[in-house]
Amino acid sequence: MGRGGQAKARDDGAVRKCIATGELLPKEKLVRFVVGPDAQIVPDIRGKLPGRGIWVSAERDALDKAVAKKLFARAAKQAVELPQDLVSQVEGLLVRRLIDLIAMARKSGQAVSGFEKVKGWLAGEDVKVLLQSSDGSERGKSKLWTPEGARFVGLLTSDELGQAFGRETVVHAAIGAGGLAPRVVEEAARLKALRVSEGGTDRRKEKKRAR
Repeated sequence: MGRGGQAKARDDGAVRKCIATGELLPKEKLVRFVVGPDAQIVPDIRGKLPGRGIWVSAERDALDKAVAKKLFARAAKQAVELPQDLVSQVEGLLVRRLIDLIAMARKSGQAVSGFEKVKGWLAGEDVKVLLQSSDGSERGKSKLWTPEGARFVGLLTSDELGQAFGRETVVHAAIGAGGLAPRVVEEAARLKALRVSEGGTDRRKEKKRAR
């Protein structure tokens, strides 16, 4: 046990401290940033870039706080430059990462799209993730179900989901058993923290109503 009765992480690399909240969180719930050669803060979505990592919870409030309170400079112990659209940039990169993972699942035969194909998989395959576009017909989406033990992802628009399958738009898709399903779920969780408010409302819809 660690100080305060908290259990220590088995692997020191599995958790990192968020500079905005001070919480120790699993890395898959955080976004890593590094300081680039020009002293600009760069999002490192895949956690592969060289340099000392600066970690922030994937939640929008934490990212907004890190920007507003100039916490990146404090963590980097130097003056840094922040892109004006840093939070939007992070969201875009997370979307791209999720699309790429779904595309990899499709290419490896682990994913299908289209209402009838998905319905067939749900009836006979070991489906791990049901994906439906955020802007698809609620009536149509309600005709499919998330199998017990599987996860539902409804964060991507039909255009974004379509990119994963090489189509103009996709409303329904499914990912079967395989190594990519857990990674899709992890990346979807990070994106959800940015796109969905605590009350469960899509932040993009909130912005439209506010205009």
